[in-house]
Amino acid sequence: MSARIVVGYTATDAGADAVALGARLAAATASSLDLVVVLPGEERSVITPPDAGYDRYLQQQAQEWLTDAAAAVPASVDVRTHVRYGESFAEGLVSTADEFGASHVVVGAANGGRRGRHRLGTVATELLHSSDVPVVLAPEGSRRVDPGTGISRVTAAIGTRPGAEALLDESVALATSAHAGLRLLSLVSVDLPASVDTGVIRIAGAAHADDVLGKALAALPEGVDADVVVARGESIEDAVSHLGWEPGELAVVGSSRLAQPRRLFLGSTAAKMLHELPVPMVVVPRTRDHHSKNGAR
Repeated sequence: MSARIVVGYTATDAGADAVALGARLAAATASSLDLVVVLPGEERSVITPPDAGYDRYLQQQAQEWLTDAAAAVPASVDVRTHVRYGESFAEGLVSTADEFGASHVVVGAANGGRRGRHRLGTVATELLHSSDVPVVLAPEGSRRVDPGTGISRVTAAIGTRPGAEALLDESVALATSAHAGLRLLSLVSVDLPASVDTGVIRIAGAAHADDVLGKALAALPEGVDADVVVARGESIEDAVSHLGWEPGELAVVGSSRLAQPRRLFLGSTAAKMLHELPVPMVVVPRTRDHHSKNGAR
């Protein structure tokens, strides 16, 4: 059974970005695509009691939106559409991903972000606090990327915090299934508290970064190769903005060390990366288990 990728869809530019990225990811990994619109559940509010006629209209409108969205997906990708109900859009996506055994959930950036950059909205933020599968964040403008671009490279932001093993596993699995290159990136030497003596710590940090990358390289499965790079710059944002990024690249980061096991939360390093990252970001739970889902590759 092929992996399934769930896309949270809204009839907005952000929704179109999510569908476009989801389709590229599905095509590259031979996965199927599930486009999902989540409508308010029956318990939404006592102030606005259920109206059967209005609910039917909403469902019909959602299905029309989904039909239009599915028409934009390349014919080579197996796509299905679903209308679901939930207490929130994010809650509905999480339960749908669980129902389908999805490998990833894809959502778009909030309105108002710079083209090619991320701006987290309410749905993405809630997802990052609740999903137990990797969340893929589509930057603004993803809908304009040539569908034939595919996934050319996967960059894993390797660190020293809990979850590094799950992050590496997800990056290897993604690169392998997408037949993409793999790059290991260390931000250790620029991920420093403002109070430290940066001159001294950067020297030690660079050596530490080399050690971290060396261990990550040694942990790669047989037959899997990777390029390695140590980020240089005055800050995380500066380092990320000066790195080379390919149009078909994915950046993979781990969730915060403060997150509950099998849950996501965007840590400070990833949040700083997000400001300057021109490619989609994949956020991985600390204890990701590839074999726990039907879509395991």
